Amino acid sequence: MNRYPLWKYLIMAAVLVVGFVYALPNFYGEAPAVQITSAHPGRDLPNAALLGQGTQALKVAGIEPVRGFISDSTLNFSFATTEIQLKARDILAHALNPNRDNPNYIVAVNLLSLSPAWLTDLHAFPMYLGLDLRGGVHFLLQVDMQAAIQKKLDSIDGELKSALRDKDVRYSELHRVGDTVQLDFRDPEMFRAAQPIVKAIAGDSIITSEPSAAGGTFSIKLSPQTIQQTETYAIKQNITTLHNRINELGVAEPVIQQQGSDRVVVELPGIQDTARAKDILGRTASLEVRMVDDSPEAQAALVSGGPAPAGDQKLYDRSGNALMVKKDVLLTGQNLTDAQTGFDPQNNQPAVFLTLDSRGSRIFRDVTRANIGKRTAMVLIDRHRAEVVTAPVIRSEIAGGRVQISGSMTVPEANDIALLLRAGALAAPMQIIEERTVGPSLGQQNIAQGFHSVTWGFLAIVAFMCVYYMLFGAVSSIALAVNLMLLIALLSMLQATLTLPGIAAMALALGMAIDSNVLINERIREELRNGANPQAAIATGYERAWATILDSNVTTLIAGLALLIFGSGAVRGFAVVHVLGILTSMFSAVFFSRGLVNLWYGRKRRLQSVSIGQIWKPEAVAVKSSAKR
Repeated sequence: MNRYPLWKYLIMAAVLVVGFVYALPNFYGEAPAVQITSAHPGRDLPNAALLGQGTQALKVAGIEPVRGFISDSTLNFSFATTEIQLKARDILAHALNPNRDNPNYIVAVNLLSLSPAWLTDLHAFPMYLGLDLRGGVHFLLQVDMQAAIQKKLDSIDGELKSALRDKDVRYSELHRVGDTVQLDFRDPEMFRAAQPIVKAIAGDSIITSEPSAAGGTFSIKLSPQTIQQTETYAIKQNITTLHNRINELGVAEPVIQQQGSDRVVVELPGIQDTARAKDILGRTASLEVRMVDDSPEAQAALVSGGPAPAGDQKLYDRSGNALMVKKDVLLTGQNLTDAQTGFDPQNNQPAVFLTLDSRGSRIFRDVTRANIGKRTAMVLIDRHRAEVVTAPVIRSEIAGGRVQISGSMTVPEANDIALLLRAGALAAPMQIIEERTVGPSLGQQNIAQGFHSVTWGFLAIVAFMCVYYMLFGAVSSIALAVNLMLLIALLSMLQATLTLPGIAAMALALGMAIDSNVLINERIREELRNGANPQAAIATGYERAWATILDSNVTTLIAGLALLIFGSGAVRGFAVVHVLGILTSMFSAVFFSRGLVNLWYGRKRRLQSVSIGQIWKPEAVAVKSSAKR
């Protein structure tokens, strides 16, 4: 009746081991560290030679790191104190970046887990700490959606001018009336000839046609669907741009997410330099298309290292190779509407596909027609530093606004190039409408207060349960400890970010978990009061309490899921821990606690009593009252 089969105990043991292993890294703490990443995506990745160079630079300065290792594409050095960490950062930055104007590596301070290597090898990592626990900077940015819509209308305006000119269709005036592009004609024949052109360029936009004897007018207004697509594209491209820019800050766990339809939340844990963060977020990068100068004079200047010929500029590509590029700019990033990765249909090699607007398409067509066999350079300019992303040879005239960049590149490199090109400029302007800085000392205070609240709440619950329910209270307390361990393990496995509201949800999860055990224990007491033998009371108590526990937890889970789906920021952080706490409590309070009870009492065939505290029987109270009379 009250015995678990072996496989259930094996499940309990496996869950305990996995939960313990993945919860363990959170108790080792963190050490001040310096994080080193490449300033050029796709090249100059940290390697053993760089590790040795950094270690030697620290040794010369008399600094001994606690640990130095390479993780993925990041080189890390951990130190004993924050003072040594800051000193080491300056030393490493000077040693690894001789040219401060053109750094090869980004050197930033960070915090690293002190968990041993065997846990790291098992991919057991501690939870991330949110802004309110670690300290850092919080920004709320507003995206100017009206500017994105106006940019879309400008594109339609430019495409109409170009297409009508190419087809030799004459119009009297092309102008804007509010959010409408209006095209006027004084010739009915020209009006009829322009109709298919306008329909082709307007796409899903709303077209109003007003013919007249003297000509006619077309009015083009963006449809709700087109407006929504434009706004969605603008905010997604801005988020991509922010991700790319924030990489320079060396933040380990930045939070960049959409809030509502036109806002973006940026949280940078561990960053205290607000001015630098603002500078990164507000940077403007641009793309330029220029011609490569492969003349003998230019090549001789490259070989000899002499000055560049008149009208040329010496630049470097992503591999560090020097090229002589003409200063004349043929196209800029303002003519680029999109950049996506794909594969070259001819050789199935990774490639990047660019989409140009109407003006850019026309210019690029003319440039490629006049320079077949020559090289054109895609130059990315950021912080007044120019870098050649790629320099392909023009094989034929390229029309239609679709440009393919291909060559000896891997899929990750193609993704990096597309990301750089897309992130060259924001799709729509953004402004900071909210700014908040949380100091590290306040974060440590929040951690301490949150830890104390959970600890003292747990101890108070354990004391009450053990006094009131005796052995069953002790079993409930063990199940509660298992629930807390599993909750921490789940958050660590998911690499969730723990915030102050998350700690509040953790404390609430303890109260909800013990409530299930209270229902079970009271149900067992009720069965004992009704005269059932102890074994039957245990079995019936767990079975009948299960329906109530399931109903209460499911309704609470629905509320938690609603917060998770529709909430944002602190509400979402609370909801994540709340939902996971409900799931772990149903396992620990019912399945695990019954396993312990079955292990203790199930082996006793003739069980006379159970240790579940004072059982108040109505008959006993009535007899006692009669005796007193």
